[in-house]
Amino acid sequence: MKSPILGSAYVARSVNAADNRMVNLFPEVVPEAGKEPAFLQRAPGLRQLLSAGTGPIRGLWQFNNVAFVVSGYKFYRMDSNYTVIEIGTVSGTGPVSMADNGTQLFIACNGPSYIYNVSTNEFAPITDPDFTGAVTVGYIDGYFVYNEPNSQKVWVTNLLDGTSVEPLDFASAEGSPDNLIALIVDHREVWMFGTTSTEVWYDAGLADFPLQRIQGAFNELGCAAPYSVAKMDNSVFWLGADARGRGIVYRASGYAGKRISTHAVEWQIQQYDTISDALAYTYQQDGHSFYVLIFPSASKTWVYDAATDAWHERASWSNDAFYRHRSNCQMSFNNEIIVGDYEDGRLYAFDLDVYADDYAVQRWLRSWRALPTGTNNLRRTTQHSLQLDCETGVGLDGAITDVTTEYASGISSDALSVTAISGESEEITDAPVVQGSNPQVMLRWSDDGGHTWSNERWTSTGTIGSYGKRAIWRRLGMTQKIRDRVYEISGTDPVKIAIMGAELIVSPTNA
Repeated sequence: MKSPILGSAYVARSVNAADNRMVNLFPEVVPEAGKEPAFLQRAPGLRQLLSAGTGPIRGLWQFNNVAFVVSGYKFYRMDSNYTVIEIGTVSGTGPVSMADNGTQLFIACNGPSYIYNVSTNEFAPITDPDFTGAVTVGYIDGYFVYNEPNSQKVWVTNLLDGTSVEPLDFASAEGSPDNLIALIVDHREVWMFGTTSTEVWYDAGLADFPLQRIQGAFNELGCAAPYSVAKMDNSVFWLGADARGRGIVYRASGYAGKRISTHAVEWQIQQYDTISDALAYTYQQDGHSFYVLIFPSASKTWVYDAATDAWHERASWSNDAFYRHRSNCQMSFNNEIIVGDYEDGRLYAFDLDVYADDYAVQRWLRSWRALPTGTNNLRRTTQHSLQLDCETGVGLDGAITDVTTEYASGISSDALSVTAISGESEEITDAPVVQGSNPQVMLRWSDDGGHTWSNERWTSTGTIGSYGKRAIWRRLGMTQKIRDRVYEISGTDPVKIAIMGAELIVSPTNA
């Protein structure tokens, strides 16, 4: 039978109900003429481009074919050859918000803010006495628009001049008494997010303050984290909060919020002690539009794919554990999707043909119920074999013969050597191996719904060109205890991963 390996991440409050985890993999739908209706592919790796300062990378922006980087306390300009020039110093340690008017770049540092003029190369803090600080900033019809910290006030600068502010060029988002924590400009409208409400304003061309609230564009749904607001797929996305709770992810539908997070994702988010520091960025690659939501305090990264309406995790791998993904912010520049590191000054390209995170291992993982939904009759089954329907023969060029290691347990992929199989036993020689020349997939399972797990068994997906290789595990035993099995596969080898399905040979028993 087909084992339901495809799908998205959904680990429920009770793993006995659902334990479908997916890390560094995402599904792509095959609309017609495909072997299966979808397949799982590996998330992009990180290809280092350069280092800018000591980091962390707090913000990225590009316009006029020039990129700008806020790294730690420093502000840099970068050309298409990835040559960086230090421009000046900025304040703060957290994320920054940036916008440009074609000549000036406004850098909001959650209070103190800066203007860089690309024509004159002048960089300086905004010192106008009427400037009260900015949390987030956008651009609309020649004005920079920004929200004042710890207030309901939204301001505009002078027309085409971010260095000057008039004392009466502000208004208050007073539809609800909550403070305004973030704003974003989308389709020439300003979305203003409070802690429990949202208002949308437009440029009415008024004499004193140009913006005016759109009638009917108010809802009692706010934002839990100011830097979680991002644009993608002709819409606005954010981590929500209101008077009744927090931790649901929304996308704009008209002037309302449409819930896009699942109960499983929401349960994960609501376990985090702090979500107000969440930050998000968006990017598009191969027709997939991704909303990347990072929780720094919890060290977790969740990703929503608008193409499939599916969620998955992104993660770095260190000390035998998953942590938040290394990316912290994003820009599209020089025909690359560029992200910045959250700890140091490295800038990377998201590359679907790179299978590592710079020099670190990228581990992928998928867990799923062995039997399709609704087919478990609570009787024990004998699991004869599990075959992974995946692209094989993807090993790297290296001096090694094709082997099978389905009985290996606990052997590091980094240390694998040429292996000769005789029945169920192995002989390991001392011949060196290029990691990935004989890529391995690790299998383990749980017979108690996902609470405890077996040892790993390994099998090969084939050396380079071994396209007929079968990735299969045999003699997987009988289900025990609650008569339910969850399988988990994972890998670390730097090779392509494309999974179309899984075939399970199983026999029922009378027990």
